[in-house]
Amino acid sequence: MTVTVPGPTLGVVGGGQLGRMLAEAAAPLGVEVVVLDPTPDCPAAPVARDQIVGDFDDPDAFAEFAARVDAVTFEIELADADLLARVADEHGVPVDPAPETLRTIEDKLVQKRTLADAGIPVPPFRRVDDADDLRDALAEFDAVMLKARTGGYDGRGNVPVSDPDDAEAAMDAVGGPAMAEAFVDFARELSVIAVQGDGEVRTFPAGENVHEEEILRETILPARTTEAVLERAEGVARDVLDTLSGRGVFGIELFETRDGEIQVNEIAPRPHNSGHWTIEGARTSQFEQHVRAVLGWPLGSTRLRCPTVMTNLLGTVDEPRPARLGNVEAVLGDPNASLHWYGKAEVRPLRKMGHVTVTGDGERDRDANPLAHARELREAVRFEHPDE
Repeated sequence: MTVTVPGPTLGVVGGGQLGRMLAEAAAPLGVEVVVLDPTPDCPAAPVARDQIVGDFDDPDAFAEFAARVDAVTFEIELADADLLARVADEHGVPVDPAPETLRTIEDKLVQKRTLADAGIPVPPFRRVDDADDLRDALAEFDAVMLKARTGGYDGRGNVPVSDPDDAEAAMDAVGGPAMAEAFVDFARELSVIAVQGDGEVRTFPAGENVHEEEILRETILPARTTEAVLERAEGVARDVLDTLSGRGVFGIELFETRDGEIQVNEIAPRPHNSGHWTIEGARTSQFEQHVRAVLGWPLGSTRLRCPTVMTNLLGTVDEPRPARLGNVEAVLGDPNASLHWYGKAEVRPLRKMGHVTVTGDGERDRDANPLAHARELREAVRFEHPDE
């Protein structure tokens, strides 16, 4: 594709916070964005060129969508892979990453089998269809992370299990066919944001992820580990890309084991929450990289600018309700902090409503990592409810 400005119109299936940030990154490149999402006035709508309101499996909405854009990508795994393939085959609109990649990744069991068959290190796993299968997995692995094969996100659909007496309840919690993965006693969780372009591959430095209740709370750059581990993580990420088809950004979640080895946890075929730090902390954000990659344009630099910490702003209420963020002066008045609000109309328990990024001084000074500062700012802001 020839690079011109103004450029083509990019279609994005999904209009959540990732679609919003993709549209924000596309605009300076002269690229307009049209999103397809079932929620009217979705978070991406205010910054995208237009929104087509339609379900992710609505063929009529996809046909209208394909007629409006020059290339298609997706920001959510709920996108229908068959309809994406139809966009490419019947409408002649390129789709990246490839629909077959989505088919591989959206089923966690298929994803793990693909990686294992390619010789990529993963934790031991097995298929689980019922409580008896889960008890067999516990007998083999002792403790497991039970994962719904499809539909899980942000920790939902993941249940840690160690007691066979909990098998029925765990299967009910995931709600269908699942995969049991041997519980990994890891030293830390890492992620590499990797980019497959038109004949080129680039990786961002590995970030260190901190989770609570299976939800990402913060990502820390540089990761607090050895250079050997960081190099190994990058190498594994590049091996992962060799197993997948199509261009774009991939979020690759990893475990660093106690002996310094790397195992792949999960893959997202799109920009990833653990890559939000790149907006302020890298030369080119993961969102701009994704736009460049899926359009076949040259990729940007992935160099780390300075120590950076991203911390999520999660919903703290017991039930869904309208909300806005208060005391934002704590962030906006800080010269090293940046606020990102996702435009969601309703706050829900542990829902990702936005994030704060704090940058440090000194490009590779590990002691300058602003983790404590980021946590202070996260605690300073609060949710306010206009109906109170």
